Amino acid sequence: MKLGRVTGKVWATIKDKKLNGLTLYTMQPIDEAGKNVGGELVVVDTIGSREGDTVFWVGGAEATFAFPDHQIPSDASIVGLVDRLDVGSGADA
Repeated sequence: MKLGRVTGKVWATIKDKKLNGLTLYTMQPIDEAGKNVGGELVVVDTIGSREGDTVFWVGGAEATFAFPDHQIPSDASIVGLVDRLDVGSGADA
C-alpha cells in the first residue's frame, strides 16, 4: 500500500458500465513526509474519502480486490483513510 492525498473529484458522464455508482478522484501520491511522488492519478474510491484527505491506496491487480463481486477497469483504488501518521527515526522506528 502507498500513501496519497485526494486532490479533486472526477466527473464523467460517459464511462465503463462497471464504474457506474463508483466515485472517481484525482490523487497525488506522497511519501511519508507528505512530499509529492510522481504525477497525479485517477483512482476509484472505496471508502468515502473527500478532497484533502490523506489516504492509502493500492495499484495494479490489487486495485480490483476491493470489489470482490465484480471486476472493475481500474489500476488504482483508495482502500483506507489515514487518521494519523507517526514516522519514527532511529532504533524506536
